[in-house]
Formats: sequence, structure tokens, C-alpha cells
Amino acid sequence: MALSGLDIYKLLPKTNCKKCGSPTCLAFAMKLAMKKASLDECPDITAEAKKALEESSRPPIALIKLGSGDNVVEIGGETVLFRHEKTFYHQTAIAISADDTLDDSALLARIKEIENISFERVGQHISIDMIALVNKSSTAEKFLSALDKILQNSKKPVILVSPDPKTIEAALKKCSDRKTLVHAADSKNLKDMCAVAKACKAVLALKAKNLEELDKMSQEANSLGIEEIALDPGFETLHGSLNDLTQIRRLSLKRNYRPFGFPVIMFVKNNDKYQTVVDSCTFIAKYAGVIVLDSTEEDVLLPIVTMRQNIYTDPQKPVTVEPKLYKFGSPDKNSPIMVTTNFSLTFYTVAPEIEASGNPAYLLVTDSEGMSVLTAWAAEKFTPEIIAETMKKTELDSIVSHKKIIIPGYVAVLSGKLEDVSGWQVLVGPKEASGIPKYLKEIWK
Repeated sequence: MALSGLDIYKLLPKTNCKKCGSPTCLAFAMKLAMKKASLDECPDITAEAKKALEESSRPPIALIKLGSGDNVVEIGGETVLFRHEKTFYHQTAIAISADDTLDDSALLARIKEIENISFERVGQHISIDMIALVNKSSTAEKFLSALDKILQNSKKPVILVSPDPKTIEAALKKCSDRKTLVHAADSKNLKDMCAVAKACKAVLALKAKNLEELDKMSQEANSLGIEEIALDPGFETLHGSLNDLTQIRRLSLKRNYRPFGFPVIMFVKNNDKYQTVVDSCTFIAKYAGVIVLDSTEEDVLLPIVTMRQNIYTDPQKPVTVEPKLYKFGSPDKNSPIMVTTNFSLTFYTVAPEIEASGNPAYLLVTDSEGMSVLTAWAAEKFTPEIIAETMKKTELDSIVSHKKIIIPGYVAVLSGKLEDVSGWQVLVGPKEASGIPKYLKEIWK
């Protein structure tokens, strides 16, 4: 639990030296409590006090960064049980596994396949975050050889999956330039794995048979100097795993229980592709930090990444597109102009229908603060005045000669006022985007 200003003040030097820029230590403590100052600004704070303050200010679920450069993946750092309470910040990382038993050509093909997995949804580019290398051969030689090929052909963060500390140590030396997740330490190899992870500054996943064992392992790992941990409670049944993940989240957030204050990693292995989707989506919603899949099939991955995108979109900040005039095909001065809002889902529903019509056209997108057409109209963010102002800014008078604009059918009520303020003829289009092709072919003149 975060300390109050007075609690922080008790740990400060109380010299009122003003070196931090604040008039008194108490004033500085209040700034720290409000997250408006940094501990580094106090030059006289003791190491013990600094450690205590840093520990108390750590989020209930630690934020862990994996990878390096432009390929950093952040997991953990969440502060609420339910998205509507605030929001979720760091989306579940999706990793796909590659076994070291694959021959060179098959492994390279697997890596390339993972690298090429890409989806475009409501204007957002979605790809796979990580590669999990599995030591299925149980030999260091094959594992290290496979790792070399991954490092040469991918910049994604790597999960090293092996129970052998020596194999892990050799592998970590090869990927020292990128923060790596090691899976996993168990009750048999915990001390050796902790020593390796600590020396190589890696994130260590702890795997246990139940939450009681996981609790003890987490405390022991912390006593051995491991600060960055991932928790793997195992996966026997979906019901049991859902219960475990919920308990971990509740204990870390509601009780501030530090041994469980780390992101969770889950391996999804199921021959039934539909069950794979169900399991993965469940773990994304409740509350995995990383999921590792075997499948690279698009019909498996698309619903999973779609679920993740929906869960981790901030409900207070809708996904938007840039308000401007968009062209479809090669429109000219006689082409139709339609208008809509800048809510991303609305835009990417309307745009394909305009393209499908085969009719070159313009689409004028107004700034509605990310609201859909009806919502924006009700909130007075999609009004005749706003539409007319957008028409003026984009200089529609010089782009087309007909001075006709098509508004969505659901807001036909705007037509009269829009004609008055814009001087243009307003046509009422279809209510649903699916009606656009027929409208442009049969009604637009």
C-alpha cells in the first residue's frame, strides 16, 4: 500500500536543506506522495530509507519489461481487478513456441511464420509479441543452436523454456542484449535457477503445482535476490486455472500480498483449436501477463488478438482516426461526398462498403472525440455546425462542383440545419453501412 506524506516524511533526513527544491522535508514528502517528485532529488536520503520507500511505492503487481530497443514488451503493472474501475494498461503478451527438435529448415520456417503473422483491425497493426524456445530435446547443444537461429532472424523478446540451469545460463549469455524471460524454476531447481537469473539479470518464471507451493517459491526466490518474477500456477483444468489467476490477482491488489505481486504466464496446449481459443481468451480476460501458444493458424489467432484488443482498449479513450477528407478510388469533381465521425470502428465499417461499391468517392470525417454517429449526435459532437466547419476547413468547395453531401440515415434530423449553415444540398444516406454500395449505385446522381 502506498505511504502517506507523513509516513514518507518519517523516512526523510528532516534537515530542511532545500537541496531538493522544496522549502521543507515535509513539503518534499507531500510531493512524493502525490507522485510529483522523485526520490533521486533528495541527496541525503539513506540507502535503507530509499529501499523502504521504493518498495512501498512499487505497484501491487510489478511492471516487468522484456526485450530491448523498439521491441520491448511490458507486462504486469496493473492496478485494478476490473477494467471499468479504471483501465488495464499492459496487454497480455502473446508468444508462440518453437521446439529445438525441429531441423534447421523447419525451425527457420517456424520463425519466419511467427514473424509474418500480422493483422490489421480498426486501424491498429497487431502482431505476435514473443517467441518461446522449448528445450524439447533436453540437450544444451540443440537448444543453443536453435537459439542462435532465433536471435539471427528475429528481434522479438525470447522466452527460454528449459529445466536445466546450465543450459539456461549458456543461453542467457547469448541473448544478454535483450531482457529475457526464463521458464521455469520449480521446487527442485529453484536455488540454481535463481543464481543464474540473478547473475544474468533475467526474469525468472516460477512453476508450481498449486498456489501454496507457488507462494513459498516466490518468497524463497525473493530472499535469494530475485526481484523480477513471473508466476506459473500450472494448467490442469480451465476452471482451476481461472480460480488460481483470480486468487493471485485479488491477493496482490486487495491484500497487497507481495509474493503474488507479479505477472502470470500461462502455456496453452490443446489439440482442439476451438478450446485453444476459449482457454486463451479466458486467460487474457482473467488475468495472464503472458500466454504461450503452439498454434500459428490465423483462425485461432485472430479471435485471440481481437479479444485482447477489446479488453485492453481504454474505455475512456476510444480508438480514433484522423479527422480529414479520405479518398476512395480516384474521385473527381463529380464524385459523392459522405460524412461520418472519427470513431475508428465506424470508419472501418463504412470504408470497406464504399470500396465495395466500386464508385470513387470522398469520405469526410469530423472530430467527434471518438464517438459513433448516434452517440456523437446525442452528445452534440456531431452537429450541423461541426460538420459545416469541417467542410470549410477541408475546402470542399474547391474539390467538388455539385455541392451535395450525404449524411448517415440515423441523423437525418440534421439535414435542414446543415443546409442552412453550409449552403449545400444535404442528402440522407442509408442507416446502415451495408446499404452504401446500393445507395451509391442506384440513388446517387
